Amino acid sequence: MSITIPSLPGHLDKWFASDFNFHHLYPLYIRELAQKHWTPLKVARKAAEFLAAQPGAKILDIGSGPGKFCLSGAYYNPAANFYGIEQRNDLVFYATTAKEILGLSNVTFIHSNLVKLDFREYDHFYFFNSFYENLPGTCKIDNKLTYSRYLYNSYNRYLYDQLEKMPAGTRLATYHCSEEEAPNGYHLAGTAIDHLLSFWVKG
Repeated sequence: MSITIPSLPGHLDKWFASDFNFHHLYPLYIRELAQKHWTPLKVARKAAEFLAAQPGAKILDIGSGPGKFCLSGAYYNPAANFYGIEQRNDLVFYATTAKEILGLSNVTFIHSNLVKLDFREYDHFYFFNSFYENLPGTCKIDNKLTYSRYLYNSYNRYLYDQLEKMPAGTRLATYHCSEEEAPNGYHLAGTAIDHLLSFWVKG
């Protein structure tokens, strides 16, 4: 698999000057999915700053797509380490390609299913409702996966079970999720972006 990247100004900051610039790290079909499926840069920056609470923090993006949250988080928080797990191989490829273009060393992308991951290897978490496309009538990223309400419920149960097992002080940032979906033991520490972005800390 190969990719041709349109040229933009060479300085790294230019890629992060706008979502439009950033999306040119990807081919057209990835860009066209951005409005509904990829985290805006202003959201990623606020969420990552909350999660990168201490130097060396290991932050996991649950359903990382083409890596936009991890890449922007790593750029804005060079002392933290960002990890993205994604089950679509093509999105992992484009995320890794973008990482190489940006030259970021504090990002790792994992091609796997969430249920195979040990949450205890990470400190804090970002979740942009990546299971939502399993519900009927929602916009899908592609037609390569099996979608069902059963999977939506199953993934949510697994996620919350894992988060409940994390120690006190664990941080969670959620985007476009309802407060009722927060795992037991996590309290709301604040919101941003018209209350669409929520910050949680386990007590």
